[in-house]
Amino acid sequence: MKASQFLVSTQKEAPADAEVTSHKLMMRAGMVKKLGAGIYTWMPMGLKVVRKIEAIVREEMNRAGAVECLMPVIQPAEFWQETGRWDKMGPELLRLKDRHDRDFIVQPTSEEVVTDIARQELRSYKQLPKNLYHIQTKFRDERRPRFGVMRSREFTMKDAYSFDRDEAGAKQSYQVMAKAYRAIFDRFGLRYRAVAADSGAIGGDLSEEFQVIAATGEDAIIYSPDSDYAANIEKAEALAPQGPRPAASKPMTKTPTPGKATCQDVAALLGVPLQTTVKSIVLATDELNERGEIAKSQVWLLLLRGDHDLNEVKAGKVEGLKNGFRFATVPEIIEHFGTKPGYLGPIGMKKPVKVVADREVAVMADWICGANEEDFHITGVNWGRDLPEPEQVADIRNVVEGDASPDGKGRLAIQRGIEVGHIFFLGTKYSAAMNANFLDETGKPRLMQMGCYGIGITRLPAAAIEQNNDERGIIWPDAIAPFTVVVCPIGMDRSAEVKAAAEKLHDDLAAAGVDVMLDDRGERPGAMFADWELIGVPHRIVISDRGLKEGQVEYQHRRDAAATRVAAGEAFGFVKGRLQA
Repeated sequence: MKASQFLVSTQKEAPADAEVTSHKLMMRAGMVKKLGAGIYTWMPMGLKVVRKIEAIVREEMNRAGAVECLMPVIQPAEFWQETGRWDKMGPELLRLKDRHDRDFIVQPTSEEVVTDIARQELRSYKQLPKNLYHIQTKFRDERRPRFGVMRSREFTMKDAYSFDRDEAGAKQSYQVMAKAYRAIFDRFGLRYRAVAADSGAIGGDLSEEFQVIAATGEDAIIYSPDSDYAANIEKAEALAPQGPRPAASKPMTKTPTPGKATCQDVAALLGVPLQTTVKSIVLATDELNERGEIAKSQVWLLLLRGDHDLNEVKAGKVEGLKNGFRFATVPEIIEHFGTKPGYLGPIGMKKPVKVVADREVAVMADWICGANEEDFHITGVNWGRDLPEPEQVADIRNVVEGDASPDGKGRLAIQRGIEVGHIFFLGTKYSAAMNANFLDETGKPRLMQMGCYGIGITRLPAAAIEQNNDERGIIWPDAIAPFTVVVCPIGMDRSAEVKAAAEKLHDDLAAAGVDVMLDDRGERPGAMFADWELIGVPHRIVISDRGLKEGQVEYQHRRDAAATRVAAGEAFGFVKGRLQA
């Protein structure tokens, strides 16, 4: 490809609304152009990256036995009404009507459509297992689209769905996809982790996220440097402390803490470690009547150590909170505790509440909590002596760096990641809702067991850039770079020798299957180099009249600090060797 035939549209400055590095660099490099809030045009340079990602995904999915189809972007509402997601999805689901006033949605995912295909086409156990996938446009009406294509409203995703006769078969299909995903992400050339993820209301342990490691990532990845353990922050278990609870050694005392409404402030005032304080988080659960109105509410008090944070996903697994909860209102808090937030605790409440203590709190002694009176806390609190043992003890906190690894191997560390893939066992959630049955060997109908497997195709370029960039621009891995090699001739329009050498090297590389760009635009060397460093092409060959007279060209990898001089006659072989390396 020659640059004069392509569309190279680099910019010196990023738009003011570009927040993260990937957004800035993709805009400056001419990869995407903003059309509206969360809606982008993929320009030729960016689309090259997307197509390479798609090709790798497609090859590995096909190799794993999945079958490609293409499901529609616009889907009739009745399928989503059948599963209940028409109401549950809320405003993120973009709804529209046709000229006949029929309801449709712009799909954010395709479980309903693929399950409809399965219930029509997969009638017998002999047709199972089956895995159908597509690479298709999706739309989610984000309240606040941001970070460029990282969190856009329109995006491209590969979603696959497996169908099996029983749970054992479904787990086997899941493992096939887990292996395929590792092959896919290995080929991308990115540093990533496959981490255990929470399975939500479906339960079970078959759920993994694929996270590209990046300091700017939104997700916290928990891992043990001494083992293979890795999980996201929602899933990672905080082990119960070892050993018995210490004996009480201090008297319970009501202590003035004027104006100190946080554990940090109280600990500082009293000159004690933050770890000796206990924070109170108040939740509520509601029972609804037949009209959907709140008929009865139950208030809950969750107790965590002062330096720990509540994990809402874990809290949602506590008995009594599994059907959903909300944070209590200030009037509810005052009604039950007699004071405003900031001075709450489990002693001297006005009305009874359900108490859940985190595992760590359950073995604490001589701890500090609110006195349920403004400007006062209670010190020297002990279970059994000063208040009853907690009704429930559960893991309800986020792990922190240095916690013991749940697999018993070493201590946990934390790094940031960007979720770009997720594999998940669905069970019969959709097959039951849509009556997707098959006939088993005895002729009896049975529900299909399903799994789903997604990859954020258009999120991956941004994730790759967040991981691979410097002050000059993007640094693409070879496998997904828009062009693998760029030939930069200096003075091509003035030197027949330079022109001939550049075109020959370009043609030889192209004939060998290398995705190569020849910059024949006649730009000054500084401007030309800056463009390709910004765009991030990993391999560059510079050909100049002076160099040719010395029988040499210059090679430089995008990560190299300086160029390497190579004999002109060996340039083709040298570049091929670097690509293979």
